[in-house]
This record gives sequence, structure tokens and C-alpha cells, in this order.
Amino acid sequence: MKLIIPLLLSIFCFQLVATSKPNFLFIVSDDLNTRIGPYADASLKIHTPALDRLATEGVSFKRAYCQYPVCGPSRAAFMSGMYPETNGVTNNSFETGNHKIASPDLADHPTFAGFLRENNYYTARVSKIFHMGVPGGIERGEAGSDDPDSWDFAANIMAPETLTPGELENLSRGLHYGSRFARMILPDDMDFTQADVLATNQAIAILENRANPKPEGATNRTKFKEEDPFFLAVGLVRPHVPLIAPERHFAHYPDDEVVLSSDTLADLEDVPERAASTSNQRRYQMNREEQKKSISAYHASISFMDEQVGRLLDTLDRLELRHDTVVVFISDHGFNLGEHTAWQKSSLWEESVRVPFIVSVPGMQTAGQRSEAIVELNDLYPTILELAGFANEAPDILQGESLVPLLKDPQTFDASDYAYTIVGQDGASIRTDRWRYSRWGEEVEGSNEELYDHQRDPRENDNLARNPAHAEELKQLRSQFESARVLARQKPKG
Repeated sequence: MKLIIPLLLSIFCFQLVATSKPNFLFIVSDDLNTRIGPYADASLKIHTPALDRLATEGVSFKRAYCQYPVCGPSRAAFMSGMYPETNGVTNNSFETGNHKIASPDLADHPTFAGFLRENNYYTARVSKIFHMGVPGGIERGEAGSDDPDSWDFAANIMAPETLTPGELENLSRGLHYGSRFARMILPDDMDFTQADVLATNQAIAILENRANPKPEGATNRTKFKEEDPFFLAVGLVRPHVPLIAPERHFAHYPDDEVVLSSDTLADLEDVPERAASTSNQRRYQMNREEQKKSISAYHASISFMDEQVGRLLDTLDRLELRHDTVVVFISDHGFNLGEHTAWQKSSLWEESVRVPFIVSVPGMQTAGQRSEAIVELNDLYPTILELAGFANEAPDILQGESLVPLLKDPQTFDASDYAYTIVGQDGASIRTDRWRYSRWGEEVEGSNEELYDHQRDPRENDNLARNPAHAEELKQLRSQFESARVLARQKPKG
């Protein structure tokens, strides 16, 4: 939750046709951290040409944060525009994985896709937007926790995942393939079997349908809401485990060139017990070779996903849709790759809660710029509504704020902004311009707090919560944390 940024009164800088509504292509990657071209240090050499291109055509938010570093709660939060504690989705349950089911009082509150559908948009979903089992559901073509009211058309993808023919190499301990590390190097000519290729094929078919007119005089059933603009949501499941990608993408990341984090178990000595629960020693038990293979496969999966983004962008250009289509790219949360000896998600460190967030609006004068403002995925809902011309009709219960002012002027910055994130039943954190404060449980002044100074410790290795020299900063951040938590737990009126 942030202070409201005043809307600029100058002429709107996006050159959209005033008499029409823009189309939207909304792309959600799964488990993607900011180790991608537009964000990563150049030394990492991450191969993401499509996302690099999109970043030159839009504004990249360098400090964007999810509201829960797990798929289901994060997606339910940004689709509803409400914090998890408000909308009731605080785990990966399939039965209560969207706000309408988890909180019956919100049954009439639409997602932002549902809002657009109710206001003369054609809305379509392809693959994973709400939580679904990847793996453990997508192999059966399941819809997961989807909200059917959001879509005029929804396409579930049936993909083989761990059933893909080939050698699946297990790299970590554990039984559940949705949370362990395993990789498969596919022959290049077998990429067509994979979820993201199948999803992109379907999305391209939808774009063809929306772009091309019916044959003159045709009376057959070819289109629905044919005069309306479209909102197309495409869920790409990589780089979620299992880490499956074609040989051409693994070629960018030889195992022996992977550099592992230098963090050791000693780095966990000053953090709460709960914060250390995702360490390699406690959960994955990978040796150095397995860790290198996991990182190589993760990066190969990113490049495979990026290839599909490129296909979508190329299709917009080919069909001459790009001039009136807003493109939004996000991930549902970040991902640890050995920092703090932690792996995957479910932590409150920067690597797990920070996400890529790129917005490209046709004709924007700020294309290619990067914003340092602290923003949240909750801000998606009001941003998309304002870009669609519905700022004044946005539901009053939204807990995010429109980023349109930052799209106009990415260098606008309010030092009082913060992002709020929770995980599990007891973890919560706020990220301010300079500080991260996290608490595990309700007690204070104990061993359950973390305080990091990003000005001098951007990797969050030195927990200052027990350092008397920072008692005043700790006191102020505790107060700010409590205020943020009160706002994030507010229940809608009525």
C-alpha cells in the first residue's frame, strides 16, 4: 500500500485512438525472478531477447513486489486487486484458490478481466492465470482455481510435464515434483510437446481470430463480440519446475560455467528459524553439481519461455495489432537460487518477492525507461482499468494504485512508498526505499525479526534487528509494518 500519487494534469502521452479502447496482451510467467536481461547484471549473460525488446518498448519497474511468494495467493491477489489477508486466499488450495470461493462476501467482485468482460471487452485465457498444478493437474488439462466469470473463452492446456518422453534427471530430494528440482534436456524438434509452446500456439490463433475480418457475406459462427477490443491473458509455466527446455536453450548455460552463491549456512545464524526453512540443507540437499545443473536448467527454461514471448510479440506486429495493444509482462513471484542458501520461493528475501514487471503502451513517450518506484502486483488492477478508460468506475475496494502516472513519468518517486508481502501463517514483510523489515509471528523484540539496510546491504545478508545502533530505525519500521498490516487485513464493507 502506498500514498496516492497525484495524477498528472498534462496531456496524456500515450497516442491511443481517443474513440477506441486498447487491446491488452497480458503475459504471466511462473516462478520467474529478475535474473532476466532487462534486470540482471550483464555478467549473468541471460539470453532473453524478447523481454529485452519489450523493455525497450515499455517501462520496466525495477522494484516491483508480489503480495505472497507462492503461485496461488499471488495470482488471486493481483487478479482481485486485494491483499491475500483481505481476499482470503492464503495457500495453494485448489478448492479455495480464487477470492470468490475463499471469501463469499466477494462473490460479486470481478477480477480485472471480469470487469473488462462486463464492459464490452472480449476476454480470453490461455493456460495458467489462476493457480493450477504444474505439475500435478496440467497433465490432465485441468483449469485449477480459475474464475470462469472472467472469460468469454478459456483454453486449458494439456501438457506432459514429467511424463515427457526422455530422461528426467532428479536433482534434489523430495517426492513432490511441483517443489523439487528436476530437469530434462529435450531434442530441439520435440519442443512442440511442451506447455508453453502449446499455449502460445493457442494464443496466436486467438490473435488471428480477433485481427482478421470475417469473409464478406459470411454468416457462419466465426467470432464472438467481434466489434469489441480484446483482453488476452497468456500463462507461461516456465521456469516453474520441472525444468524442461530444448537443447538450444541449454546451450547458452553450460553447467561448468554456473557460478554458485557464496552464501553459507553461517549467513543464517542471525535470522529467525522460520526464515531459514527454505535452505538447501533443510529442504533440497543438493550437492554442488546438482545446484549448478538446477541453475543451468532454470536459465534454459527462462530462455525457452522468452522464445514464446517473442512469438507473441511477432504475431502482434505481423497482424498490425501492436499499434493499439497494451502489453503487460509479469511473474507471479520471484525465486531463490542459493542466495542465503535458500532455494525456490516461500521466503521473504528480495530474490523471492521481487518480480519483473514491464508495461508497454503504444505511442508511449517513455519507452525504454526504468522506474525505481516501489510498486506492487496489486497495482495491476487499477492500472489496466485506467489504461482501458475506466479509472472512474474502478471498484472502491481495490487495494492497489494505478501506475499510469509512473508510465507518464517513470522518474517520479515517493520515498514514503512501500510494498507489503506475507508468506505462510506467520511471515510478513515491508519493503521501503531503503529498508526491508520482516517479522515471523506476532511477537516483537525477540528473535523473530529481520531488518536489512538496502543502501549498504542490497543482498540482505546482515540482519540488523538485534543491533542496538539501529533501534530507532527498527522502532519506526515496526510502526510502519503495523500500519501496513492493518490496511492489508481490512475486510470490504457491505
